[in-house]
Amino acid sequence: ILTVAIDINDRAQTQNSTQRNRTNSASGGVTNFFGLENSLGRAFPGGFDAANMIGTQGAANANGSGSVNRSERVNLTVAAVVTAVMPNGNLVIQGRQEVRTNREVRELTVAGIVRPEDISSANTIRHSQIAEARISYGGRGDISRMQATPAAQSLVERFSPF
Repeated sequence: ILTVAIDINDRAQTQNSTQRNRTNSASGGVTNFFGLENSLGRAFPGGFDAANMIGTQGAANANGSGSVNRSERVNLTVAAVVTAVMPNGNLVIQGRQEVRTNREVRELTVAGIVRPEDISSANTIRHSQIAEARISYGGRGDISRMQATPAAQSLVERFSPF
């Protein structure tokens, strides 16, 4: 068993802006219609020209903006086990911790590859010394459910053109 010290202090800030405009038009008509193109002009009210029968126009404008400003701090320890020893001596580790509090479950998982020489004499290793680290921290329960976007709203937002 190996103790993994996770101390993540992460910040991200991004801003994006998009503007898109498009205008198009098309026109068409009937120049040959089985020899009846001139008869069409007689069948319809005055001023009808079969050669200019169809016309379309369209315009599309889209403007969007978004920003992300987040800050995360995770300071935890988790016990991990060695699941494999690689031919070069490196250790494949995996650990999972689950804490239940007041109908809420918090789960921490960690996995990756460590070098034996990076393990301290106290049998610990920092998360930054884990190669191919996969660290996950999340929860489920009443609080997480209340903070999540409802499924129907997510579906509408995903497919709505507005």
